[in-house]
Amino acid sequence: MNILALDTCTEMCSVAILKNDELFEQSLLTQRGHSEKILGMLDEILAQADCSLADMDCIAFGRGPGSFTGVRVGVSVAQGIAFAAKLPVVPVSTLAAVAQRAIDEHGANYIAVAMDARMQEVYSATYQSVDGLAELTGEERVCLPELICLDNDSSFFAAGSGWKEYETSMTTKFSGQIHGMDNQLLPTAAAIAKLAVKQIENGHTLAAEQAMPVYLRDNVAKKKGEQ
Repeated sequence: MNILALDTCTEMCSVAILKNDELFEQSLLTQRGHSEKILGMLDEILAQADCSLADMDCIAFGRGPGSFTGVRVGVSVAQGIAFAAKLPVVPVSTLAAVAQRAIDEHGANYIAVAMDARMQEVYSATYQSVDGLAELTGEERVCLPELICLDNDSSFFAAGSGWKEYETSMTTKFSGQIHGMDNQLLPTAAAIAKLAVKQIENGHTLAAEQAMPVYLRDNVAKKKGEQ
């Protein structure tokens, strides 16, 4: 199975290719210019992996949540490639990608992900490691930092930029349940590729035109006068 993965939902702009179980990846921290940078990075990763789009079985992409512009860029690029190469797509949650990194890099079993959503809010969800893969245990939501939902009977590894941005309020409230933290973790295309494998094996792929962004904020697409 050969998977091309990309993510532009946060300041981490990244691409990866999973080719016959060998992973090739490139990531770049940047506050802007994702649409210009991602195409060049895609060309470079294909060259690095010594393959072409014709060798790919699927395009996986970060479907959000994240920055409004970044999410749109990722979906658009994934759709464009999939249409051109006549390939299916697999949308992967950026929150799940952060949880996957916590599993891979810290051996976490239960993960509380919180990504900074601006406007004094976080994108949050909890996950558990099942056979080494992040599996959602509740629901994804956008909320005030102190209102994230943690199972009172469990302890968690805290992952994501929200734990850094709102450290005081969050760690004070959940101090008894947090055992380990990495507030630098951002979603990467490599984590997205790994999560996409199971979805592909289970037949959970979409046609390119069905690729949709996930913002979580209900008002993100409203006109300014309606917000």
